[in-house]
Amino acid sequence: MLLALSTANAIALAVVAGAFVVFALISALVIPRRWPQFPGEHGLTYFIVVTIVLCIGTLAAVETFAKESEEETAQAETTQTQTTETTSTAPTTTGARPPAAQGDAAAGKQVFESQGCSGCHTFAAAGSTGAIGPDLDKALQGKDAEFVRESITDPNKDIAQGYQPNIMPATFKDSLTPKQIDDLVAFLTKPS
Repeated sequence: MLLALSTANAIALAVVAGAFVVFALISALVIPRRWPQFPGEHGLTYFIVVTIVLCIGTLAAVETFAKESEEETAQAETTQTQTTETTSTAPTTTGARPPAAQGDAAAGKQVFESQGCSGCHTFAAAGSTGAIGPDLDKALQGKDAEFVRESITDPNKDIAQGYQPNIMPATFKDSLTPKQIDDLVAFLTKPS
């Protein structure tokens, strides 16, 4: 949140909060070394008053400085809306793969077997019964090709319920060729 504030508001908020922190450190670490009875009977009232004033001052500073003016907020929302509209209507030129499976399912079955996927996953089309990873017949049900591709190339992005991250190797995006990944995706998304 602090990064979203204007420089003047961030500085003012930091100064007020800093004063409170300095007071707390001095009253907790410095003064008791020189005056072990601190705050004592006579100084307790002053100590409590200063603490309350600084606390209220910090809360007031947050209320005052931690919000931008309505004009700046409206301008930021307009800019965000324009950016979203531009992004959603602009053609994608990032080289992202199309969502449909483009590979050969038969070749994908060979990749599935050669990469040891059957040792970890249950998948009826492959005749595998592995139990280390999710049952792909259930985990991929209703999922599109892009989800499957992402699950292969970035397995920690969306982890199946009941499983921990880093169980599936994250190296397939480098160790498999794009064609092998396409084939594997085609095999995994092929209707039964």
